[in-house]
Amino acid sequence: MSESGTAQSQPKGSLSVLDQLKNYTVVVADTGDFHSIKQYEPRDATTNPSLILKSACDAQYSDLVDEVVFNANKEGVTDGEAVMDSLLVKFGVSILEIVPGRVSTEVDARLSFDIKSSLEKARSLIARYESLGYDRDRVLIKLATTWEGVEVSRVLEKEGIHCNMTLLFSMAQAVACAEANSKLISPFVGRILDWFREKTGEEYEGDKDPGVLSVTEIYNYYKKFGYPTEVMAASFRNTNEIKELVGCDLMTIGPKFLEEMQNDFAEIPEKLNVETSRESDATRMDMNESTFRYLMNQDEMAHFKLAEGIRKFSNDVESLGNLLNEKLSKIS
Repeated sequence: MSESGTAQSQPKGSLSVLDQLKNYTVVVADTGDFHSIKQYEPRDATTNPSLILKSACDAQYSDLVDEVVFNANKEGVTDGEAVMDSLLVKFGVSILEIVPGRVSTEVDARLSFDIKSSLEKARSLIARYESLGYDRDRVLIKLATTWEGVEVSRVLEKEGIHCNMTLLFSMAQAVACAEANSKLISPFVGRILDWFREKTGEEYEGDKDPGVLSVTEIYNYYKKFGYPTEVMAASFRNTNEIKELVGCDLMTIGPKFLEEMQNDFAEIPEKLNVETSRESDATRMDMNESTFRYLMNQDEMAHFKLAEGIRKFSNDVESLGNLLNEKLSKIS
């Protein structure tokens, strides 16, 4: 029986889609919900301001949030935004107690165009993890893929602080990250699909999905030219998108689709692999700041979705700060 009480039809000796996927791709949980992470046994987990805000508003995590706020107040901290880093790391540490691999913790999206402040924030987050006994190799610092974010990643990687480049919608962004030696990129599948659906009024399925096509193009480019940067497909709208990207280095997937794949026993073939990528018709691109900015300006979808994503994450950071301020005021 499933958790919902519905009997699942499981062919004898077969593997679920989720278990098959794990044979080709590292599965990452895209959630701040510890219970979901335990249930689906991913290797890594990712968080972002929206997910942390959602979890912070969830009654089952109220004790965790209250503990962070209480300790901050005891130390004389009176500003919710000053408490935020402690909360982000508290969620991250709780996740690291569950997963064997890495957790991604995001730099404040409002710093997406500020190299100096982003570097300071990233180093501060890593220092917090290390002070609690967690090696920096188990933490990925998430940065929006602006040109400034790419430059921050270039510096941090040289310091042994690994980066997860998020809000990535274009080949220009992907190439810039690879040349900066970023550890990992998170190309957004579903948000690309959203834009094309709204723009054209059309539906896209299977390997015609523009988000799937974007990740496939990036994966092939990286593998053909030998870039070690990991490709982690993100932001899915349905499990068919996931099935079209089987073989991608990693995929970060929300609990809804993890459950759906756990209860699906269809056979899924590998779609992406290094051997076929080497035979692709990808041509090498040279990337610098002026080229990056020009190509982003010319790419209507990527330009819009990057700006939209930064705005949304920034708004959620502010909402989280307001929530923490409210909690602080009640114990002051």
